[in-house]
Amino acid sequence: MLRLVLAWTINALALWICNGIFDGVSIHGAWAYIIGASVLGIANAVPKPILALLTLPLIILTLGFFYLLINVGMVALAAWIAPNFSIHGFWTYVGTVVVVWAVNWIAAQVFGDVERHGRARIVVTRR
Repeated sequence: MLRLVLAWTINALALWICNGIFDGVSIHGAWAYIIGASVLGIANAVPKPILALLTLPLIILTLGFFYLLINVGMVALAAWIAPNFSIHGFWTYVGTVVVVWAVNWIAAQVFGDVERHGRARIVVTRR
């Protein structure tokens, strides 16, 4: 449950950063962030892996560019479902995907290190 709340918070933070960086991103209100982060998390967990598997030959043929388009589609889905959340322009979508990826990667590095070190200390103290 803690991981779910953490992932939700990280996605909301990434959307908040995108709203501040890009003029084409417009997110107004807490509910827009909450719903947008939820949709983004669910979209990345369920349809994205299925789409990636179904389009794997196309992803390989385009050297991964089509995977970027799948990510743009997931962000577009979040913008479509969440109220008061809109993104204008293809390159703004691409920038948003990059920022969301970077924030999630940084968070995984930080919280992954904490989790690994926490487990290592528990193992050492039990011996």
